[in-house]
Amino acid sequence: MPSPLHAVDDDRFARHGVRLLLKRDDLIHPEVPGNKWRKLLPNLRAAVERGHTTLLTFGGAYSNHLRATAAAGRLLGLATVGVVRGEELAGRPLNPSLARCAADGMRLVFVDRATYRRKTEPEVVAGLLDRHGPCHLVPEGGSNALAVRGCAGLGRELRGRADVVAVACGTGGTLAGLAAGLAPGQRALGVAAVGGGFLARETERLQHEAFGGRRGDWAVDGRFHCGGYARTPPWLREFAEDFSTRHGVPVESLYVAKMLHGLLTSAAEGAFAPGTRLAAVLTGTV
Repeated sequence: MPSPLHAVDDDRFARHGVRLLLKRDDLIHPEVPGNKWRKLLPNLRAAVERGHTTLLTFGGAYSNHLRATAAAGRLLGLATVGVVRGEELAGRPLNPSLARCAADGMRLVFVDRATYRRKTEPEVVAGLLDRHGPCHLVPEGGSNALAVRGCAGLGRELRGRADVVAVACGTGGTLAGLAAGLAPGQRALGVAAVGGGFLARETERLQHEAFGGRRGDWAVDGRFHCGGYARTPPWLREFAEDFSTRHGVPVESLYVAKMLHGLLTSAAEGAFAPGTRLAAVLTGTV
């Protein structure tokens, strides 16, 4: 770090007067890329400082966060436990994401969806700790006050280098930190990769937890989640492949492709003033 920032020639943006920049957070670490590293690093430090040898965290069946946590645990010699949404998955072959987690040594715990929704309740947390012993708990998506403060570094790296900085959002932690780190006059835009309309509230809650109040100029666009998390229709995958071919960068479909498609649509709608330097943060793995 800091991760590279590259300008790319893309006529689809240029025709609307927008200069596209790619913030290559996907290059930070080969196994713990992008915002996952920025969010995990302060949590890993806290775990070690508190004497914990096990990380326990949460995610869906295709969670990039679970994969990153499992890899980080293996690299640092920490045990990892992943609480996975969907008890019915326990008896099925592991998908590639969960298989990678298991290969990195993560103990996978499948819970029913009703219990998963209650994962932050003291009774559920106490049950997990009773079962797995003392652990450093990391929230779903890695988003807590530690992670938000870690992601503020992303904003600081981009001060004065873009007018609008966009990032895909799943839990709001990266957006919360990014917006806080940017300079006055810069704007952060979160493109939701999940449905539900909760991300603006969650981003503001995380900023209050991390900084004591709202920070920076930011907004969430919830139009481009394609039906929800892990929903990647064929046309979106084709869009990702085309963008990758045009610019020689990997484009992950669960988050990054949705963000880039949303930015292109917004540019066509006139959402960005002519001359805007628009930085898109590439956060994930393919």
